[in-house]
Amino acid sequence: MVSKAQEKTLAEVARAIVAPSKGILAADESSGTIKKRLDSIGVPSTETTRRDWRQLLFTAMGGGDFISGVILFDETIRQKATDGRSLVEVLQSQGIIPGIKVDTGAKSLAGAAGEQITEGLDGLRDRLSEYVNLGAKFTKWRAVISIGEEVPSDYCLHVNAHALGRFAALSQEAGLVPIVEPEVLMDGSHDIECCYEVTERTLRIVFDELAAQSVSLDGMLLKPNMVLSGKEALKRAAPPEVAEATISCFKRVVPAALPGIVFLSGGQSDDEATENLNAMNRGERDFPWELSFSYGRGLQATPLKRWGGQAENVSAAQKAFLDRARQTSAAREGKL
Repeated sequence: MVSKAQEKTLAEVARAIVAPSKGILAADESSGTIKKRLDSIGVPSTETTRRDWRQLLFTAMGGGDFISGVILFDETIRQKATDGRSLVEVLQSQGIIPGIKVDTGAKSLAGAAGEQITEGLDGLRDRLSEYVNLGAKFTKWRAVISIGEEVPSDYCLHVNAHALGRFAALSQEAGLVPIVEPEVLMDGSHDIECCYEVTERTLRIVFDELAAQSVSLDGMLLKPNMVLSGKEALKRAAPPEVAEATISCFKRVVPAALPGIVFLSGGQSDDEATENLNAMNRGERDFPWELSFSYGRGLQATPLKRWGGQAENVSAAQKAFLDRARQTSAAREGKL
């Protein structure tokens, strides 16, 4: 249990992350994932090139108008910019809140073929203390839920929800706002109704576990998938249907005390993720939470191509990043 004073501070940070017109840049790609992204533009993945790419994003002047927080990777939170400042200080100079991914990735779940469990709880309390000293104000932990034949199992949902609860409770104990990310993957040919059912099951179990572990809802955020058709579905649902299904599902299971929901882009194209978020925020907005974004590829794909690893392209890539951030900010207000 956190104290009342801690709860108040956590709630203030959580609300700042979902401030109007703003959302999160997810720059917490693992070494393997960022290597794939850099490979796609013919740039070798080294500590320097990874730093250069993330520095490009963090130093785009005006980014703080659209980005409230950035999720960092362990390597990144320890790196310095070329001007000698830590990358955390670079973000803070733009009024952006630094956060940190603390899970160590998903591994095969014993006794459940085709399902995964996220690891990283061992030693987490000590790591959180170190991240606080490095300047982090929030944390993130991702659980991976697949849709398939007889998948997800209740076993998979319960063990991942328990880990999310442990992570969230430890984060709040350390004075950090946890971003709880149960991602139902869009891989597969399932329809939107199937995604709705699995997402509802997942979130119901997650919030039961958060309650069991006395996690303060006022001082946390949820980073879920949208309710979508599978990537290989014969007919994919359009933004109005995605918006209706997502809001309907979440109103059934997500407590009103939660300050905000920061959707992941999760395999959607830049435009699809933006259009779906815009559709959710249009109209009457008859829901109790802020609906914002925590996008990685959805904000980075276009500027990454524009950069191409060339110093002379930094300005053009930053402009592309700010354009994407501006569009996503507009979608977060339903004004695209």
